[in-house]
Amino acid sequence: MTAPPERIGLPEVGAVLRRYELADIDGVYAAVEESRDHLRPHMPWADESRQDLVAFLVEAVGQWGRRGDHGYAIVDATDDTYLGGWGLHDRVGPGVREIGYWLRAGATGRGLATAAARALTEAALAIEDVTRVEIHCDEANVRSAAVARRLGYRLDRIEPDRISAPGDRGRSMIWIWPAGERP
Repeated sequence: MTAPPERIGLPEVGAVLRRYELADIDGVYAAVEESRDHLRPHMPWADESRQDLVAFLVEAVGQWGRRGDHGYAIVDATDDTYLGGWGLHDRVGPGVREIGYWLRAGATGRGLATAAARALTEAALAIEDVTRVEIHCDEANVRSAAVARRLGYRLDRIEPDRISAPGDRGRSMIWIWPAGERP
């Protein structure tokens, strides 16, 4: 396989990861509006305007497969309510994919992040030439680190990083999952 699937069911949590669509803007904006206080400590884009979010979505839709980046909406399987954003990124280096994610405030604590990260790890490892999957998060972002830890990712290193959000410490945790292991 040269790209991840456009749609991944997460029946264990009643959700679906699916490729972003331009029609997602109302759901994205509502989720961000509802969750600004929840997102602000670790997401530097938490205070972006609707116009900024439209630009992000246009880029996410347009870049699918172009650069190896794949943006996903995570939505409720029954009513398509937007629950958060996920990405499988080709920004670390050859043979490596990085998973990035966020959930709206009302969607946390249900196992969505763990289920989606597991599914994207499996999808990434099925891509030709991928030898490792990584999750990066600031040391202060304990919820993101907990997802990596629950799945069995190994903390490879902690390295200095720029502080990009108010809750960051400037120390990035690099969690890895090597090919050949199952999540």
